[in-house]
Amino acid sequence: MGYLMIFVVRKRFQSHTSSVQGLLSRRMENLETGQGSQPSLAMPGRGMVQPSGHPGQVSESARPSKYQEHPSKSPRRRREGKRSQRRGGGHEQMLQESERRRLPSQHEHPEPSGSAIDTAESSPKRRAHFLHGPYPATHFGPKACILPNPTSVMHIQDPASQRLTWNKPPVNVLVIRKIRDESLVEPFKELCRFLVEEKQMMVYVERRVVDDTSLSKDEAFGSIRNQLCTFREGYDDISDCIDLIICLGGDGTLLYASSLFQGSVPPVMAFHLGSLGFLTPFKFESYKTEVAKVFEGNAAITLRSRLKVKVVKDMLQRTSLQPYSQEPQQQQQQEVNGLLPHGHMNSEAGRVTLQLQVLNEVVVDRGPSSYLSNVDLYLDGRLITSVQGDGVIVSTPTGSTAYAAAAGASMIHPNVPAIMVTPICPHSLSFRPIVVPAGVELMITLSPDARNTAWVSFDGRKRQEIHHGDCIKITTSCYPVPSICCHDLVYDWFESLAQCLHWNVRKRQARLADVSDSSDTEN
Repeated sequence: MGYLMIFVVRKRFQSHTSSVQGLLSRRMENLETGQGSQPSLAMPGRGMVQPSGHPGQVSESARPSKYQEHPSKSPRRRREGKRSQRRGGGHEQMLQESERRRLPSQHEHPEPSGSAIDTAESSPKRRAHFLHGPYPATHFGPKACILPNPTSVMHIQDPASQRLTWNKPPVNVLVIRKIRDESLVEPFKELCRFLVEEKQMMVYVERRVVDDTSLSKDEAFGSIRNQLCTFREGYDDISDCIDLIICLGGDGTLLYASSLFQGSVPPVMAFHLGSLGFLTPFKFESYKTEVAKVFEGNAAITLRSRLKVKVVKDMLQRTSLQPYSQEPQQQQQQEVNGLLPHGHMNSEAGRVTLQLQVLNEVVVDRGPSSYLSNVDLYLDGRLITSVQGDGVIVSTPTGSTAYAAAAGASMIHPNVPAIMVTPICPHSLSFRPIVVPAGVELMITLSPDARNTAWVSFDGRKRQEIHHGDCIKITTSCYPVPSICCHDLVYDWFESLAQCLHWNVRKRQARLADVSDSSDTEN
């Protein structure tokens, strides 16, 4: 009986050993043929990150320890080694999982060597620029975020897979209504009554909307009116308490909603009750069904990028920028290969007087002056060109269908990471609109020989004058506007092009009755 048990144990051990060896051999073949190599990761703003070494090859130090076991080990030691590997492997797997879930900005960076430190100290301090723009925030307000895609390897999701979800059920809803439009009073009442009585939501509205005489005289709406929370623009901060924004009106209501949130923006649901409605895809006739779908989550959204704009006063030394005050040689020394020397900058005198998040465009024009506007355009500190004309438009992809389209620019889908630069009536026939990567920093200043000042506006608001020595810095913001789609982000955009802008609408060419009548078949 004892010999029989020894024989059975030996057979089981031999079969287990052969299966383990077969599994190891298959894994080694996959590693050698490249099937087991790690996929490359796309770090937002940092390019592609690939594993070190040749693709498909794994170094001895990178291989698991079970591939390095000595063949002379006994079965008992092998079993003990496998147990320790399983315990250690679980800890390593937890570390790798936590490292994978870490945000791009939280990854640890290795300390530079001594030579690198010396080089960094000796070289002028410059901003780190990336072509793909900053990684957009995926949390909108206190409770909304993008539905994570578990099959995605990259940090930036496919735009078609951008779905809205809620960490917690939404409670606070901001309703923005177009002012001075009596036709929107009844839709506003219906929506507020639906949100307060049926959905038990806390509704926030502007003070001037509640103080409207048409609402104050309506006694039936009095009970709902008393439950509304009011705020005043510029006085009350509501950025941390709003879960959802509902706009009633045209595109201006969406621009106004963007201006209220200079940081993270809650999801925006816009109903078409205005004149154009390019950014408002929803119809108010089915507002109850559409709002209920959004509250349930899993709605398609479009991340509309914004521009982070800074107006810096007295950043450039005024004495070196006065027209006709420099000799040609001295002016040539100040700009070497289009780069502004650091002595030209007066960082101590420069002060940021205005910082905004812009959804459509930044417009720099000549203002009331009859002279041509003459401004210099810099990209990442390098002089690109001088704009002579009525002005220049720096727009987002969302703004490419607004003022920029009227100035001759191309129309860009909102999910394209880009910044568009469009001249306004340039004094040159070859000055065409250009598109630059979203991660660059543009700077606009008055040219030294400009005859007049310039004026700047942000989404048509906060217009102010720009003098010699002032500059406007523009780059892509990391806080987009999550606009909820009615169908999907592709269909909604082309539907707006066709319905609002009548894109490619023409009379169709008639079909020939007889092909033989064509001139191509004659002779």
